[in-house]
Amino acid sequence: MNSTDRTLVVDARSGLGDVHELAQRLRADSIRCSTAAGSGHPTSGMSAADVMAVLMTRHLRYDWQEPDSAGNDHLIFSKGHASPLLYAMFKAAGVVSDDELVHTYRQAGSRLQGHPTPVLPWVDAATGSLGQGIGVGVGLALAGRVLRGEVHSDTDRPHIWVLCGDSETAEGSVWEALDMAARRGLGELTVIVDVNRLGQRGPTELQWDLPAYARRVEAFGCVALPIDGHDLEQIDSALDAARGAGQPTVILARTRKGRGVAEVEDKPGWHGKALPPDLAERALAELGAPGQVRVAGPKPAAAPDPGAMTPTDHPAAPDAPDADAATEPVHIPEYEVGDKVAARKAFGEMLAALHTRPEIVVLDAEVGNSTYTEEFAKKCPERFFESYIAEQQMVATAVGFSAAGFKPFAATFAAFFSRAYDFVRMAAITGADLALCGTHCGVEIGEDGPSQMGLEDLAMMRAIHGSTVLYPSDATSAAALTATMAALPGITYLRATRGAYPVLYAPNEPFPIGGSRTLHATDDDQVALLAAGVTVHECLKAREELAQDGINARVLDLYSVKPLDAAAISHAATETGAILVVEDHHPEGGLGEAVLSALAEAGATSSAQTSPTFGFAHLAVRTMPDSRSAAEQLYAAGISATHIARAARELVKGA
Repeated sequence: MNSTDRTLVVDARSGLGDVHELAQRLRADSIRCSTAAGSGHPTSGMSAADVMAVLMTRHLRYDWQEPDSAGNDHLIFSKGHASPLLYAMFKAAGVVSDDELVHTYRQAGSRLQGHPTPVLPWVDAATGSLGQGIGVGVGLALAGRVLRGEVHSDTDRPHIWVLCGDSETAEGSVWEALDMAARRGLGELTVIVDVNRLGQRGPTELQWDLPAYARRVEAFGCVALPIDGHDLEQIDSALDAARGAGQPTVILARTRKGRGVAEVEDKPGWHGKALPPDLAERALAELGAPGQVRVAGPKPAAAPDPGAMTPTDHPAAPDAPDADAATEPVHIPEYEVGDKVAARKAFGEMLAALHTRPEIVVLDAEVGNSTYTEEFAKKCPERFFESYIAEQQMVATAVGFSAAGFKPFAATFAAFFSRAYDFVRMAAITGADLALCGTHCGVEIGEDGPSQMGLEDLAMMRAIHGSTVLYPSDATSAAALTATMAALPGITYLRATRGAYPVLYAPNEPFPIGGSRTLHATDDDQVALLAAGVTVHECLKAREELAQDGINARVLDLYSVKPLDAAAISHAATETGAILVVEDHHPEGGLGEAVLSALAEAGATSSAQTSPTFGFAHLAVRTMPDSRSAAEQLYAAGISATHIARAARELVKGA
């Protein structure tokens, strides 16, 4: 299955016969690499090879040697399992060698993974979990408008091309994305749906019913262009029309899975299967593809000033602050100790202060008056994006902004990030920089009841690879940590309590990531109360109650849940002999388990001696809440000051 020495050069001036040969080569290389690997999805890419061949030779304006060029179009394979086709395109562009394609695909340490990731510089976002690519494309399109302003036409802006499979149109996130694209008038976005009729286990929902697809697309305000996905002239015309449509366009390409190889074409049972070597040899002979192909597609136009600038260079929006203002230090809001201020309010006020940073964008899920993201919108409406009740689209848009070099903040109620969790998970695989804020967490929200309570969010966000998880107890720490989030890489999550609680810390006090704050400590402490967020205040009340009984209690504010201050926790365990963890969260995956893991790791790495024994107790939300006041909720859940004092007494008594 080696290539011959003949090289065909295909560019925008080439005839469609040469483009057809390119498509055949893309199919052949999809087969070659997956057969060599013994796994992959070659037939899923073979159906879209004709469309991609026309796109990359005539319509995709891209400098393959300069993938970070501001003028480049973007190509997102939302159907990431068609990676053999994408990598074959990279080979045709001359940026991946034949040896790398055939001998490293899906192998250990290879950058040609089973599904694309940004380890490859030509990939904007990790894909493979279906239904996410269009949303990321929306984010890229909006990012381009912030960079270049709204004055440029769609044809002047870099175009975003997204290849989707027909199976993934069953995902609601596809339609969330199209709705936002149409509402925003993103004419620079084109979605290509590879309607090849066959999914993983058999026919798709609509099979080849292009009129039904078109009705759905048009109902969401986008232009539908049904075509024969193997007719090169129709493909060329549709791609040309899409760039000048002035509205987001969805090309519905009727194709045949496994196109070009009679033994597998439109045959069920071949999804996710490499062709065995003997069939692969017959397939390559049938395709009759040339040995080598090099594509010299259209280059991007020179990026206009300020379009060539990055977000950190220039705000580039009509009423944004000037560049000098963007270099000024950001003022962190200050709060008086003892005043009652909600952490979520401090989050919003800190966001407003960050509006001078041109790389900051803020996304909301129609709760901006509760999360206080509206404070940023008042200062900088051109970098505030309303997603309405579409949390998946909010996070996908944020990923697109991150890919374009922005620092997005996205906020909603903590409970509703569970809807978007897969998008957060994929954002971590992408390596995106996202700052997320979940408000109205825990039973503390009160009368709204369990449907609105984020009681699983710490577990969710702690499990994200490389994440940072923060849970401030007051306004001062919330503002300081929000400011820190603006510069933190990766996925950062801030948990913010709904209610207003006394400010504990004076302005400008430090809150380093991985740190903690000891609010009360003596040399005679008999128990350490470990908490974060609202339960810090309950622990402070419990400390006063315990003091009346002659029990000294240390109180630690573990505002950095991940990474955790293991040293401070170990020190408290050693000095007091008893630890009580209290959290407004389910016990599974929350603060208590984080503390135990930290102590276990500290013990495992102790070189001198085994860690001393100590008493341990854990108060968390172990029952299903109902509707009642915040104070009643904390009591009913067993995490009130009364319950903390009672559990601490038992620990000290048993010591």
